[in-house]
Amino acid sequence: MSQHFQHDVLVIGGGAAGMTVALELAETGRIALLCKGKLGEGSTRWAQGGIAAVLDDQDTVAAHVADTLVTGAGLCHEDTTEFVVKNSRESIEWLIEQGVPFTPNDEAQTQERLPYHLTREGGHSHRRIIHADDATGLAVATTLTDKVRKHPNIDIFESRMAIDLITRHKLRLAEQACVGAYVLNVEDGHIEVFGAPQVVLATGGASKVYLYTSNPDGSSGDGIAMAWRAGCRVANLEFNQFHPTCLFHSKAKTFLISEALRGEGAYLTLPNGQRFMHRFDDRAELAPRDIVARAIDHEMKRLGCDHLFLDISHKPADFIKQHFPTIHERCLKYGIDITQEAIPIVPAAHYTCGGIMVDGETAQTDIHGLYAIGECAFTGLHGANRMASNSLLECIVYGRAAAANIRSQRLATLPVPTLPDWDESQVTNSDEDIVISHNWDEIRRFMWDYVGIVRTQKRLERAQHRIDLLQREIQEYYSNYKVSGDLIELRNLATVAELIIRSAQLRQESRGLHYILDYPETAPEARDTILTPARW
Repeated sequence: MSQHFQHDVLVIGGGAAGMTVALELAETGRIALLCKGKLGEGSTRWAQGGIAAVLDDQDTVAAHVADTLVTGAGLCHEDTTEFVVKNSRESIEWLIEQGVPFTPNDEAQTQERLPYHLTREGGHSHRRIIHADDATGLAVATTLTDKVRKHPNIDIFESRMAIDLITRHKLRLAEQACVGAYVLNVEDGHIEVFGAPQVVLATGGASKVYLYTSNPDGSSGDGIAMAWRAGCRVANLEFNQFHPTCLFHSKAKTFLISEALRGEGAYLTLPNGQRFMHRFDDRAELAPRDIVARAIDHEMKRLGCDHLFLDISHKPADFIKQHFPTIHERCLKYGIDITQEAIPIVPAAHYTCGGIMVDGETAQTDIHGLYAIGECAFTGLHGANRMASNSLLECIVYGRAAAANIRSQRLATLPVPTLPDWDESQVTNSDEDIVISHNWDEIRRFMWDYVGIVRTQKRLERAQHRIDLLQREIQEYYSNYKVSGDLIELRNLATVAELIIRSAQLRQESRGLHYILDYPETAPEARDTILTPARW
């Protein structure tokens, strides 16, 4: 018999987006906050560069919007972009109120200047990136985690993996709405039932669908897959951002080298020390990520080498250590002194620009009572390519926007019916978990080879053939054996992989992060790729 929990709001995901909405709602109801691991251990804590916001008097909302639209290659929703940027200052002020220790501006002591240091990153025309040295995500995650743990109205459930959303239609009730979720308690293997009239997905992206990624292991597209199975539309999942510069080292795994290094003057070089970015874009190292990643990929393939280099050693050592202490210390751990030598780098899957379709001001999905915020959502902000440091901003803006809408919708929520236990009567324990690990590895490898930085129709067809076979195999396995954390993630990865492939096949042009050799030109009209699931 399943253990049941009832709350006013169920938040699935414990990163910046999830913790923001939980804190904003905690004074008005009882909140359940579910985390796959420990609270604050998601992708947020690995964000190094900072948060883009209009804070300096020399900067404007119009300039930030314009930069975002250009980087997004014609697919950003202008109304959404304006909404996010107009709320950027207020969101930073909210984080400061929570206690986030942003890096101070030393010049502010003697001049009438902003009290916080601002840096610049690729695609930005101004210095507008507020940061906490080179560990902004860690500072945000640590601060919000501390606030959440201390709040008496937030119940934290760690080591929990959501399996599927519970909707009224699944319960054969008339009105469609989300009323909860089935959740695996990873520590004891039991399935728990969480009921709530309002559910928020803040589950992060799906970059783990690729072999090489800067993301932590939990980025398996869970929220996107669950929302799709529940009946929500998804959009623009062909746009997968590959961060140009991850540390290339056999023991480094997924360590990202922040774009802020290039913002402060670092050069990308070939193995012989020669710079090359000026041959691909007039902005050189400060070009948007899609251009930089493709340039690196091109040069690696042209030269037949497995990595290139990022060099900031021409800057004073004290400057490097002051601005990039985390990167400096981490590289030293692997025998690389970035004050003296170039850093070996390689592109890696980094950010999912598409996701669950939501309203651009409230974060509501197609299903009543279900919201999606952060990387799992498609708001229209990122278009065909996310501009650096707009992601954490989106988390805070929409965490607060969703909370405001949930408060306003309280009287319109449908009552939560009695939710049935999870049915395990037809399944047994598996003695063939090797199937899970093998399929997991196969998906990530063919996605990297066939649906990566540069694509072709033939590669996409091969990927589609492989995912069709694997989907049937995984579904059969899921139907016959008890669920485990690995099986849940494999099922979700397969779903998201299929959605990415289908989306890529539909876009017969090259735009932003989607570059396909069969259609190298950009179509005159920019359109979103929208997939609609079979309805209930």
